[in-house]
Amino acid sequence: MNSEAEIRLKGMQALIGALGLVDAERFMAASSNGRFDYPPWRRQELPTLCLEDSALAVNQHSRDIDMRTNG
Repeated sequence: MNSEAEIRLKGMQALIGALGLVDAERFMAASSNGRFDYPPWRRQELPTLCLEDSALAVNQHSRDIDMRTNG
């Protein structure tokens, strides 16, 4: 199990990898200043995946990040 610090680091790496540094910072600013309400967004915007499919997608994304960062 990852520590909170490791989760934050991997989360930021994922955001930067997906959005680029500037847009990752914009996302973090929007989500931390009260303009972003995660639960309704999650229900409306994220695709509905079963837990197994979500876990597979997250694991694949993590492997992709490892491949990019570790060669």
